[in-house]
Amino acid sequence: MDIHQFLTNHGIDRNPFLDEDAQTDLVFKDHCIASIYHPTWDKIFGNPAEPATAVVFGEKGSGKTATRLQIVRHLADYNRTHPGAKVFVIQYDDLNPFLDRFRDTLNRWRRRPDRLLGQWQLWDHMDAILSLGVTRLVDWVLETKRFGKDASDHEPVDAEKLDRLQSRDLLLLAACYDKSLGEPFSQRWRRLRRKLSFRTWKTRWPLVVGLVATVVILAMFIGLGGWGSLITWWPYVAIGAAWLPWLWQFWRSFTRAWGIARQVRVVHHDLFSLQGALSHFAREEIAGQPLPNKDRTDDRYELLAKLQNIVGALGFAGIIVLVDRVDEPHVVTGSAERMRALIWPLLDNKLLKQAGIGYKLLLPIELAHFIEREDRDFYQRARLDKQNVIPSLQWTGEALFDVANARIRACAQPGKSPKLHDLLDERLNDGRLIDAFRGLRVPRHLFKFLYRLFVAHCNAHTIESPQWRISSDLFESQLALYRRDQEAFDRGAGAG
Repeated sequence: MDIHQFLTNHGIDRNPFLDEDAQTDLVFKDHCIASIYHPTWDKIFGNPAEPATAVVFGEKGSGKTATRLQIVRHLADYNRTHPGAKVFVIQYDDLNPFLDRFRDTLNRWRRRPDRLLGQWQLWDHMDAILSLGVTRLVDWVLETKRFGKDASDHEPVDAEKLDRLQSRDLLLLAACYDKSLGEPFSQRWRRLRRKLSFRTWKTRWPLVVGLVATVVILAMFIGLGGWGSLITWWPYVAIGAAWLPWLWQFWRSFTRAWGIARQVRVVHHDLFSLQGALSHFAREEIAGQPLPNKDRTDDRYELLAKLQNIVGALGFAGIIVLVDRVDEPHVVTGSAERMRALIWPLLDNKLLKQAGIGYKLLLPIELAHFIEREDRDFYQRARLDKQNVIPSLQWTGEALFDVANARIRACAQPGKSPKLHDLLDERLNDGRLIDAFRGLRVPRHLFKFLYRLFVAHCNAHTIESPQWRISSDLFESQLALYRRDQEAFDRGAGAG
């Protein structure tokens, strides 16, 4: 007997417990994302009209990624019903590209994971967040199609709402942080400049003067002294003097580009392409503007404020930054000490309480143990008492029982309403199931256990003599085996 036959007999179309990762779990995405919530959901999600920070700790499989997906879905629904006060979402959940680029900026001795993460600073996180936000916004303005998880994520924005200063700020942010791989940087930046109708003809005068002066000087010397006059050095001195304004403009934009490329360590920059973009800004337009060309956070805070101002003009009243999967980067590989080195710079009250921006930090439970051992300076900097901290995404046996039934209903055939009890021996009452599920602790272990239970039951019976209910003896034996594997996983000696 196979699992499909077993489930179909109970009016269930597909296996409710086949997937273990929320990112690939279609049962969750199609049916449960708007109906199954952790009891602390309200505190984590908050009120989109006033974005707030939440710091959440949870063990593997407790639902951190599912919570992130729920936040994204609910904010999309909120944006549809609040077109004039939408929320701009930045998903900071894949740190590998930023860590790879950061690693390339270090010498070989400092590229070891422990040393590499020791160099990682708060402004590197801020640069990565700005890069994600700016790239997403530029995609929207240019109506660029994306592939992957954000393929259907596109908000129509009216770039005509931006005044010249806001257009300048967006172009400046794009020059520093746009990391789209779909087209060459220079081509994409020029398209953005045309889309924003940002005219920069004033910045072309030094080039025009140099070209015209070169032609005039050569014509004058040839006309007065013949071709022999070009042998002397006087024409070239005059031509060099005519090109001095352009050389000064080039040098000024080149040094700015060099500083940005050197200090923004998480985004790759082509130095001359960046210089070409910066050369389009007139001196008076860029003088005094914050640039990420120093190893400090002050300029990044101002650039975040500029991003807020731009998206605010486009109808977004707030920004939500979702931080997830911090244990997955290849330089972290699940090490609690490396996760701490990577994430601790983010725990800064000035960043987390910035007006109009809410950070949702979905962190592994291992980091909670480090917090308990921190000193007074850490607590004064992080001010976790103000950050809506969820110490653990704990699930009770009752909550997991409800999750199991909700997923079974989600997979039911039309007109059917099966329950978990329908699949199990009548002797397994609610109290016994809730007690058993309490020991499983998190949804992922619940799904794994029930899937194994179904497989073991189907393997024990043939289709000629089927048994449509799982016996209590098989339930107990499989539960004991799974708890043994679960304990090995908790010790780091098993796959779970």
